[in-house]
Amino acid sequence: MASGSEYFNRCGPKYLSNIDWNNAHHRKSVSASLVEGVYMLEEDRQARRGGSQRVAPPWWEFFNFKVVNALVDDNDKSIFGAIFEYKPSAYSYHRSMDRSPRYVIAFRGTLIKLESFARDLKLDIDIIRNGLHHTGRFRTAIKAVLDLVSVVGSSKVWLTGHSLGAAMAMLAGKNMAKRGNFLEAFLFNPPYVSPPIERIKNKKVRHGLRFAGTLIKAGIAFAAAASDNHNNSNGIQDSSFAAISGWIPCLFVNHLDPICSEYIGHFKHKKKLEDIGAGGLARLTSQHSLGNMAMSAVGIKGIDTSEPLHLLPSANLTVNLYPCQDMISAHELHQWWRPDLNLSCSVYKYK
Repeated sequence: MASGSEYFNRCGPKYLSNIDWNNAHHRKSVSASLVEGVYMLEEDRQARRGGSQRVAPPWWEFFNFKVVNALVDDNDKSIFGAIFEYKPSAYSYHRSMDRSPRYVIAFRGTLIKLESFARDLKLDIDIIRNGLHHTGRFRTAIKAVLDLVSVVGSSKVWLTGHSLGAAMAMLAGKNMAKRGNFLEAFLFNPPYVSPPIERIKNKKVRHGLRFAGTLIKAGIAFAAAASDNHNNSNGIQDSSFAAISGWIPCLFVNHLDPICSEYIGHFKHKKKLEDIGAGGLARLTSQHSLGNMAMSAVGIKGIDTSEPLHLLPSANLTVNLYPCQDMISAHELHQWWRPDLNLSCSVYKYK
């Protein structure tokens, strides 16, 4: 097996040995690398159980982080997250350190390994059913976030995750935002539960489908408010959605990834509605998921139609336009620390 330095120099983001925290690419790359570290921790745990040696060296040590706590799923005992502490050497201090985190809580995505895949897959289904907040894994995650923030405050704690882990970090961030704690967050390939409209090449067809979906969601939302005395509950939901509007997480999506690419169309369509004076309609429909509404309407059990996990009032959206070989590579975490990416960045704020 190659030494730790050789492996890092061949596969890892070498430039992170000298981090400029004012550099957005460095912040993104650090966050993605720490999520990769969580994948490594779980792969290493499974390898040791099988009698093998360490799968890969701990990358985080190359850029002055250490693991202070691993987050373990109560169900399958897999490591799904970790708390990393930044411990820079004394001679590495410079002005950009003011933007550095003290702790980063990172969550991995689905791991195609025998010991953890079944549990991860069940949680992926929970995302589709909008039920991730009911799971034991999330309860472990949010407790870790709450405990850490209560000790060190929110300004020096970052959240990051990939795929399933991005959903976990997003849900934790939304919960903290409702408590008035806006944590910096870096979410890579976060799942968006929706038909893949963004993959349709014809822009007019895409726009027509999104507009039709907006009208359907508006009609269902108005009907729900008018029946069963739901006016008060909808007001609470609107207030809850507005309460987290000041939280602007960084979302990183690939335009060829069907799991997350709908964020592109979601925010573009919302802005179009605002530009034509339909901001009220945009605010109403952006809080509802047509997919969840449809699954509930046809009688699929266990669908939670309350505030959908994947919907956000505000976001700093970065889209990777770099050509990918296939959808699998478009979803990979490794793409986010490449130095040659073709990125499009937009900030969308709730109005």
